[in-house]
Amino acid sequence: MSNTGTSSVNQSQVPQNSGPFRPGDRVQLTGPKGRMNTIALIPGQGFHTHRGILAHDDIIGQPDGSVVTNNVGVEHLALRPLLSDFVMSMPRGAAIIYPKDAAQILAQADIFPGATVVEAGVGSGALSLWLLRAIGSSGRLASFERREEFADVARDNVATFLGSDPDNWSITLGDLAETLPDVMPAHSVDRVVLDMLAPWECLGVVSDALKPGGVVLCYVATVTQLSRVAEAIRGTGLYTNPDSNETMIRGWHVEGLAVRPDHRMIGHTGFLITARRLAPDTILPELKRRPSKTDFEDADVEAWTPGALGERNVSSKSMRKRARAASTSAGLSKARDLEPPVE
Repeated sequence: MSNTGTSSVNQSQVPQNSGPFRPGDRVQLTGPKGRMNTIALIPGQGFHTHRGILAHDDIIGQPDGSVVTNNVGVEHLALRPLLSDFVMSMPRGAAIIYPKDAAQILAQADIFPGATVVEAGVGSGALSLWLLRAIGSSGRLASFERREEFADVARDNVATFLGSDPDNWSITLGDLAETLPDVMPAHSVDRVVLDMLAPWECLGVVSDALKPGGVVLCYVATVTQLSRVAEAIRGTGLYTNPDSNETMIRGWHVEGLAVRPDHRMIGHTGFLITARRLAPDTILPELKRRPSKTDFEDADVEAWTPGALGERNVSSKSMRKRARAASTSAGLSKARDLEPPVE
């Protein structure tokens, strides 16, 4: 178990991503056919395509939302990526939580400015960025991750987007069930977000850390995980009855009178299940409802174990490549000239 340090740089002191493009900025370039590429601006370098070269120096100094032309006259729209754009293109150690789910997590867990939030695991840092934005500089985010290489990628991704290491964010390496009591005192946490294979294994320490009325939210991928964590939450007797849902997004093509749903949609990515922490010695009133077949046997429980559910692993070679990309982006972002432009 180890706890990584945080920078003394205050996130609130770093200017927002606005104004003319600067060296080290990430820029989203959209070509004539709508294809998007995200690059980091480096003086003297160029963005190469099969239809010419766009010099980074021609972008640096231009206002956000400019159209720039490469050496053969092909135009590209240059925009700073939104957070939703950034998390979809950043280097990944583990699978990310998609923006549609991140938005629902912020809403359903009621993440608010100044909140003390626990997150496990940190993955590639996508959800960490959303949580940091929601809690503001007065809040605190304590993230927990078992794998050091994932924590390194997440830290670099956050630094790339924010331009610094936020001083209200920490990453603790180790198992949440073992490390949380050492990091967060009892009844000191407002919200807990669990993105892990077996969140039911951590409910004991989570229940001790949460304030009465606090929210626990679990993000799980399969119905077997959803069923098990729901029954585990009920079994503690410490929470309200859990609520479960999933979010799907269907885009629409709107061009003149040609209005129709897109052929593709963002369907199932995961389930969200939430519950509120009860006050000590409180017994939840029993719900009146029709009897249902809710019993399960040992064989059913075995099907819910982490080994049976399976866990996708990233190869060491791929992980090293992603870590290098994240580290390079973070270094460029931190080295940006953040002085406001002279009018």
